[in-house]
Amino acid sequence: MDAALEGIVVIDLSRVFAGPYCAMMLGDLGAKVIKVEMPGKGDDTRHFGPPYTGGESAYYLGLNRNKYSVTLDYDTPEGKLQVSSLVKDATILIENFRPGTLARRGLGYEDLHALNPGLIYCSISGYGQDGPYVNRAGYDFVSQAESGIMSVTGEVDGEPQRAGFPAGDITAGMLACTSILAALHVRDRTGKGQHIDISLFESAVSLLGNVSSNYLISGEEAQRYANGHPNIVPYQSFRTLDGYIVVTCGNDHLYQRLCQILDRPDLADDARFSTNPLRIHNRDALVPQLQDCFLQRTSEDWLAALHAAGIPCGPINTVSQVFHDPQIQARNFVWECDHPTAGKIHLSGSPLHLMDTPPRLYKAPPLLGEDNALLEKLL
Repeated sequence: MDAALEGIVVIDLSRVFAGPYCAMMLGDLGAKVIKVEMPGKGDDTRHFGPPYTGGESAYYLGLNRNKYSVTLDYDTPEGKLQVSSLVKDATILIENFRPGTLARRGLGYEDLHALNPGLIYCSISGYGQDGPYVNRAGYDFVSQAESGIMSVTGEVDGEPQRAGFPAGDITAGMLACTSILAALHVRDRTGKGQHIDISLFESAVSLLGNVSSNYLISGEEAQRYANGHPNIVPYQSFRTLDGYIVVTCGNDHLYQRLCQILDRPDLADDARFSTNPLRIHNRDALVPQLQDCFLQRTSEDWLAALHAAGIPCGPINTVSQVFHDPQIQARNFVWECDHPTAGKIHLSGSPLHLMDTPPRLYKAPPLLGEDNALLEKLL
């Protein structure tokens, strides 16, 4: 069967993370993604390193598979005409410049929609296409700070912390991809494209989930709980004799079962801890007692016992442990390809699993301008 997005052509004017991540997801599903880069420089992430291999940064390689790289300078009249020519036969355009940047070059949504009424034009920016912050640059770190993510991340009495990965960028890329797929469905019905407006700020705020709902309903400021949970106890990490594990008891039955495994039936019988709301209220009295129990045995011992009892739990893996995990290996999550200068490389795969039209690795991350010959054919 053809790929899910067979026949879809994407013009990717984006760079760095959120836009390229979105375009990569579309490429994994079979869209033809044409990555347009500035001559002699290319995507900034080509220079985000070390590590490098074959002259390319690992950062760039991890975001740009399944794409064709062409170079043209759309600051010039010739480059503008070339982009306009590409767009005439395209389905989707992705860009992540500050609002107004491409419009000033005659490449804004209204300009290109006039050339191709079916074009889906996706803009990813720091704060969206309007509002008082419209002209500010967007960065993942800033989005994590301003969204409230950092305020609820870290030790209870410690400093606010960012997530150790670009949570705002990744979420914006995923939401852009979701919006594009929805717009494709509308286009199939009406023949019309539309402008999609995704912001890092709102994408990051959306990650707060139950934290934001807690505030909006109660009016009470959200707090940091380290690795704990604002609405469920116990639902956190515990130190063991030789490391750390996480344990999640999402209902009272699981909590009672945990107390039996810990050989502390008294904690199940204690009226202060009999229900989750009571455990939330008496968190400070309960958690230290649980922690003392977990210090008595190794992580491996506890995980075996907890899994056998059906209590959701897991180790706190390092990144190297993740990619040696038998579940990750069984799901073929690591993809291998031959790169023109780096040789055989491994990339983190796609989490999407479609039975008939699964994501695939069609093309290694391209060298800068690797596909300029294709550009000549397209124009």
